[in-house]
Amino acid sequence: MEKESLLAIKKMLKEELEPIKSDISSIKSTLDEHTRILNEHTKKLDEHTRILDEHTKKLDEHTQILRALEHSAQVNKAEHDSIMNDIAHIKGEIENLRKDMTNVELITASNWADIAKLKSVK
Repeated sequence: MEKESLLAIKKMLKEELEPIKSDISSIKSTLDEHTRILNEHTKKLDEHTRILDEHTKKLDEHTQILRALEHSAQVNKAEHDSIMNDIAHIKGEIENLRKDMTNVELITASNWADIAKLKSVK
């Protein structure tokens, strides 16, 4: 009778464990699907990381170019300021030359007048 009891217990355990096996199988299937999705997301994340690294390198290159252009603009501004300063000095010198030329013309006219007077006295 003990054997029959054991068989009955075994049958009862099998019946009780069947839904648990089904649940475990369902959980395993869900876990496999989640693992597959996670692997896909990991691949996409790796691709996005690679693209981000490329963009970071390009941004670094653009930053270096921008800094070089800013430096060049500063040099050009300094040269421009120097040229403008030189032009202002030249402009002042030209004004002085014009005044000197006006004085020379006045003195020359006065000299011609004196020469004309001297000729008329003769």
